[in-house]
Amino acid sequence: MSGRSVAIVGGASTKFGVRPSTWSELAQEAGAALFRAVPELRAEDVDSLFVGAAEPERFAFQSHVAPLAAEQMGLRPTRILQRTELACASGQSAIRSAYAAIAAGLSDLAVAVGVEKMNLPSVAEANSAMGCVMDRPWDGPHGATAPPFFAMVAQRHMLEYGTTEEQLAAVSEKNHRFANSNPNAQFFDKTFPRDKLLRLPMVAPPLRLGDCSSMTDGAAAVVLTSEEYAHRYTDRPAWVRGTGQYSDFHNLANAGSLTDWVGLRHAGRRALDQAGISVRDLDLAELHDCFTISEIIEYEALGLCAPGEGGAFAADGRGAVGGDLVVNPRGGLLGCGHPLGATGISQALEVFQQFSNAVPAARQAPDPEWALVHNLSGSANVHSVMVYQRGGAA
Repeated sequence: MSGRSVAIVGGASTKFGVRPSTWSELAQEAGAALFRAVPELRAEDVDSLFVGAAEPERFAFQSHVAPLAAEQMGLRPTRILQRTELACASGQSAIRSAYAAIAAGLSDLAVAVGVEKMNLPSVAEANSAMGCVMDRPWDGPHGATAPPFFAMVAQRHMLEYGTTEEQLAAVSEKNHRFANSNPNAQFFDKTFPRDKLLRLPMVAPPLRLGDCSSMTDGAAAVVLTSEEYAHRYTDRPAWVRGTGQYSDFHNLANAGSLTDWVGLRHAGRRALDQAGISVRDLDLAELHDCFTISEIIEYEALGLCAPGEGGAFAADGRGAVGGDLVVNPRGGLLGCGHPLGATGISQALEVFQQFSNAVPAARQAPDPEWALVHNLSGSANVHSVMVYQRGGAA
């Protein structure tokens, strides 16, 4: 990779859940938590701010949110201030933009923050906002919002490979169990054994309530620096070693196979190639489990198992502590909730904390050196991937 080496050197998250806080208050809360978590950080040293936010115009009735977040966080960016929007990948998009700016020399120390306020007094209005993520003039009127779309994906995977509801439930059980060790998770204090998950109400067959991530309020922030400044803040930076992104359609009429996620295969391969490693070198991965079937297909697209074997990979515990690698140790979107702009930031924060051995033993990956973070957005038509290495020197 060209340019300067870039690392995440600290971060913090708010509690995720159904929060009475406003969008502005969540941004302020994330900023306060960030300065507590990184005591060496001074506001005047932050030259750039990247704000991941998917739909504040609809959820919070507020646009132009980058300067609003800066004000609420006590920051006065002097080099770059911008918002990134890529639906469910808005947070990772903020990190990728901060990484690119620092690598290019346009910034030295940046904060990437993700904020989303999704719970509105009217559930119908909130669901209408989510419908804007798809191709609204065509897919929207046909009911192709996220649950029906991913239900079609699950149905097709079951038809092609014999995937079962029990295998879907295995993903949810694992991620909710990890969430029980994460106080910031929306479902931190809830237990979901597999038999309970299989009895929950059906949302869009075969997806039950426990197969679907929640509409959630929350915020998270991380600090990125160039190699010259990283060790001012930590002895264990998380170095960005690879990144990839791919988009191959938008309208569902152009989707092709529902079970072969070509975009993730390309984005994952590019990120791993840039890092100079293979998928077998990974110690942990934060994957985009917006629905249980998503994580199963992501196992396959990344090459952790062969096509059609993702269900067995989940049921056999190969993504749990003691398995092939640890997948979604913070609890995933299923256990933490999914505040769109904050999710990708929270995933990266988990990687940093895993590298620092700063998470509870119940979810700590054994001596991790390599990690991958994946976000999809829309109808799995855009995939964004980043690979991190534990540091050490740049």
